[in-house]
Formats: sequence, structure tokens, C-alpha cells
Amino acid sequence: MKGKTLATLLLLPFAFFWVAFQLAPLLWIAINSFWSDMNERWGIDNYTDILTSPFYLQAFRLSLDISIWSSIYGLLISLIAGYSLHQLGSGRFQRFLMSFTNMTSNFAGVPLAFAFVILLGMNGCLTLLLRHFGMLEGFKLFSRDGMVLVYTWFQIPLGILLLYPAFDGLRKDWEESAALLGASRWRYWWHIGLPILFPALLGTFVILLANALGAYATIYALTTGNFNVVPVRIAALVSGDISLDPNTGGALAMLLVFIMALITVVQQYLVRRSYLNAKSQE
Repeated sequence: MKGKTLATLLLLPFAFFWVAFQLAPLLWIAINSFWSDMNERWGIDNYTDILTSPFYLQAFRLSLDISIWSSIYGLLISLIAGYSLHQLGSGRFQRFLMSFTNMTSNFAGVPLAFAFVILLGMNGCLTLLLRHFGMLEGFKLFSRDGMVLVYTWFQIPLGILLLYPAFDGLRKDWEESAALLGASRWRYWWHIGLPILFPALLGTFVILLANALGAYATIYALTTGNFNVVPVRIAALVSGDISLDPNTGGALAMLLVFIMALITVVQQYLVRRSYLNAKSQE
């Protein structure tokens, strides 16, 4: 009991900061998103304006488009990279690569945007070099494809860090047993490897999606707020760059929270269904 009491007391500062900087702001945003400054009343006016506005609907569409595709690309590359790192064992080179991955997972925001401008901007060094050889024609860093590329870049290190421990769940003798029974490597991964990794893959995808949906500094530094995505629109409404309307910005934020909550519920359902199917097959 003394140990539990001490542990509870040690958690109190964390609980205080969690309530003060996460729960309280979320509640404030949720409550004030129902107040309309234009009509000066409580209701769903802000949500109605957003859901009937082509401009805001385009922001959600572009945000989901960039986030989903960058998460898919990042997940696929992270899956291959994580498996390759796992196959290296626990040597010095593997530890170096993991440390490098951990460091690059924090390389985002303005520094990442600046690096991509230098490399792939209109007069970037790689852009000029590849165009000299007749490549990269028509590519623009500040377009939708350019945003997907930038987002995928900062998704990969996070995906590797999240997926790498999942490969410990694959036992070497399972692959050897499958090979002895005549199964090809492709069939082993399709029927054994990927189903076992499915919960980790789905959980990583959801985290990558949330990471991309909430990204603000990178895309703002690249486009100076001229690319219509939800985080940029929220920042514009809160800071008053176009018009000061924090309550509509709060409604946008709550819709973003609702989308992520819906995706998380679907993810939990699929993981639970996968777990029950695995148990029934046992």
C-alpha cells in the first residue's frame, strides 16, 4: 500500500499537466465550438458553415488525401526497412542505424522544409541536376505530389521505430517449418507473417495518419499558408491572418478529432476481429 501511495503521489504532477495542457484545452475548444460570433448564439452554426463550405471541404479532402497516401507509403517503406534492420541482429551497425533513425524522427518542421527547398525546390540542387538529364519534368515541390513526398519523408523514421519491435513476434522456426512443408517465402508472409504483424501495421498506420493530419510547421514553412489543409485553416482563424474566428477554428479542430476517433474505432474493431480469428484458428 505504501508503494502504491508513493506511485500515486509521483503521478500527480503528470496528471496535473495532462489536465492543464490536454484535457482543459480540449474541453474549452469543444464547448466554444458551439458558440457563433456572427449570430451571437449557441448552436451548430459553425459546424453547418464548415460542412456547407466548398473551401473548408476542400481543406479536409486535401488533408486526408495527403495524410492517407503519405501514411501508406511511409508504412510500406518502414515495413521493409524495419524487417531489414531486424535481420541485421544486434550488432554495432544495427545500433547505429537505430540511433540515426531515432534522431531523424525529430527532423521535421521548418528545418525539413528548408532542406527540401534546397534539394527539390524550383532551383534546388537535385532539381537542376535531374532536369539536366531530362528527368523530374513537371514535378513541383509546392504541389500535392510534393507535399506527399515531404510528408512521407518524416513518416518513415517514426514508422520504423514503431514497427521494429513487432518483428520480435515472428519466430524463426515458423519460417523454417513453413519451408519444410513446401510453402514458398511469399506464402509464408501472406499466411503467417503479415497476419501476425497486422495489429502492429494497423496501429502504426493510425499513428502515422494522426501525425500527418496534425502536421502544421512543415507545410506552412513550404507554402507560407497558401496550401489549403485543415491545420493551416485552423491557424489562420486563430491568429486572425484572414479573419479572427477561434470558435470556427475550434469546430474545425473538433471535426479533425472526430475523424481520428472514427479511424481509431475502426482500427480497434479490425484488430479485435483479427485477434478473435487467430484464436479461433488455434
